[in-house]
Amino acid sequence: MADRSARRIAEFIEPLRVKPGSAVDLAEDFDPRYKAHLTKPEGVELLKTGVALLAEYQARLAAQDTYGVLLCLQALDAGGKDGTIRHVMSGVNPQGVKVSSFKVPSAEELDHDYLWRYARRLPARGDIAIFNRSHYEEVLVVRVHPQVLDRQRLPGAPHGKALWKRRYREINDWERYLTDNGFKVVKVFLNLSKEEQRARFLKRIDLPEKNWKFSAADVRERRHWDEYQEAFSEMLSATSTTWAPWYVVPADRKWFARICAAAVLAHTLMEIDPQYPTVGAEVREELRAARRELEAEAPKGAPADPFEADHPGTGPGRPQ
Repeated sequence: MADRSARRIAEFIEPLRVKPGSAVDLAEDFDPRYKAHLTKPEGVELLKTGVALLAEYQARLAAQDTYGVLLCLQALDAGGKDGTIRHVMSGVNPQGVKVSSFKVPSAEELDHDYLWRYARRLPARGDIAIFNRSHYEEVLVVRVHPQVLDRQRLPGAPHGKALWKRRYREINDWERYLTDNGFKVVKVFLNLSKEEQRARFLKRIDLPEKNWKFSAADVRERRHWDEYQEAFSEMLSATSTTWAPWYVVPADRKWFARICAAAVLAHTLMEIDPQYPTVGAEVREELRAARRELEAEAPKGAPADPFEADHPGTGPGRPQ
């Protein structure tokens, strides 16, 4: 059953994967309205299944305490990052998940290398960390707005294509290092069309309860649409690797984007296939002793082991 589910998920997300070494033209290669012939009601049910699957595998990830998972979410404004996080992670244990958002770097962060502030938010083993925007801002926003680069005070650093090529290499090397040390890097780009972004911005203006989400800066940033599309295309081409591939998720339909993000994360966890630890003979004998003591405390008329009484055949067997 698990193998069949893993194959179905792998087949579902394969069209979204950026093949390592390929040259991406975002506008030509990925349709923001693609939905894999699914209807919304079918999608809602699939998301429920995906959320349940994530909850199961997250519990095993935490119990094994060997691997950590980093989910990087990138998108333009109104791309749906917050909603994706909220819906996809709705069933997991919040103690094992930490979400970090990265805004304008502070003075302290600017006094360090550009990856420093991201490295501080990496997951521990057994945990999932989500970057709501990520270290890829350093080749996106910084590229579109070079004045941000000036504040980083790089000593004698080259500008232009040579700088971005160097950063792609540094990021790939960093992600390879993380992967080699047991921290899986999952990268999802929510691909929103220009028209859908316009509609979502207007909705934020029209609905009073959404006014707080709107910023005039978002419209100013929209003026750089073509520059961002070029930066995204080059980033996807240069940094989709065998150890940390990019997945371009169609984001015009929120329900479908959430299914895709859940599937990509589930695929990673199923590849890790974390297992609950098994205990040795000494610990098992301690469990038997504890069980005998607890069963002896059962009130008159109550089952010695209420769980076993309700779930016969699921326990480890009677102590000898």
